[in-house]
Amino acid sequence: MHQSKKVIVIGGGIAGSEASWQIAQQGIDVELYEMRPNRPTAAHKTDQFSELVCSNSFGSDNPGSASRILKDEIQSMGSLTLELARQNAVPAGASLAVDRNLFAKCMTERLMAHPRIKIRREEICEIPIEGIVVIATGPLTSDALGASLGRLLGEKSLYFYDAISPIVSTDSLDLSQMFFANRYDKGESADFLNIPLNKEQYDWFIQELMQGEVVLPHDFEEEKYFEGCMPIEVIASRGHKTLAYGPMKPVGLRDPKTGREGYAVIQLRAENRHRTAYNLVGFQTKLRYKEQERIFRKLPGLQEAEFLRLGSMHRNTYIDSPKHLLPTLQLRQNPNLFLAGQITGTEGYLESSAGGLLAGMNAARLFKGLEFSKHQCLKSESLQQQLITELR
Repeated sequence: MHQSKKVIVIGGGIAGSEASWQIAQQGIDVELYEMRPNRPTAAHKTDQFSELVCSNSFGSDNPGSASRILKDEIQSMGSLTLELARQNAVPAGASLAVDRNLFAKCMTERLMAHPRIKIRREEICEIPIEGIVVIATGPLTSDALGASLGRLLGEKSLYFYDAISPIVSTDSLDLSQMFFANRYDKGESADFLNIPLNKEQYDWFIQELMQGEVVLPHDFEEEKYFEGCMPIEVIASRGHKTLAYGPMKPVGLRDPKTGREGYAVIQLRAENRHRTAYNLVGFQTKLRYKEQERIFRKLPGLQEAEFLRLGSMHRNTYIDSPKHLLPTLQLRQNPNLFLAGQITGTEGYLESSAGGLLAGMNAARLFKGLEFSKHQCLKSESLQQQLITELR
């Protein structure tokens, strides 16, 4: 048994929430630190745990897909994240998407109600030097803690720029210019709203994107983007037809008015069960707010759109995991420290929950004085093990 009486978890995002739950479920006291709302971030809007700041999708739920296999794995291991995601799912075709507000509310309630979890609404500026600690502060780690981690690692953190898509109110949409459908008619119901564009409309949209005024990074920082969540105007800059073969691809979506696929299609995914709001799928952007409103309101059906959230860009921080982490997600420099979630370089809600689950389970093992072995960590054929291998 470890000499400390508790495990400290820093960060109340998906990874930190999952890690806290896994540790507490082993009968170990947890102190979960979250700096919000006292110290806000560039992207969060609430003080709730596991707030989803980007998409509301947990990826494909098709049997046999990598995303579904990972879901099945962590579900079998008792993932609270996946349990609550399924409880708060919204229609999304063959994908698992959630009502982000209900999901975060349920996560917050479960963590606050657990007798082994003590919530501390404080910013941690220095990494604790004693006891077992799980660092799951995510890509929006505070400057102070990031500097502390940098001193421990002996190097500056890596980074990339991430972007967020706009969300619109359903009541403000002209549904007569859209149609409900899932790509290839997958799923039991037509869940996505679709805006078909002809070539003339598409050409105009690309021109507007390329000429729109954008938010620029600091002069001393290079613009680095994650390929899976790139601003739509950056994608457009790679070629005139790039969007038509990417986020706006029309394949599998026939317009019921014409019986044909459009030249391009804009998809909107429900934000909640009552479908009172939709997000523009793949429309991450760094356009300035006034430019988003000007350009997007000229699209069919969006002329009177009320934007509940406009797109934005923020800096994501992560460490060089292959250099610094063991297969158990322990820090090589200090095995009492675990890292989990997007700060390790993983991308996606599902992947972050898997990392939090593994870090939490291993932190509990260390606390109890149990040895680690390959068998006790993850089976070599598991998808989680492949994720950890990629980190290393």
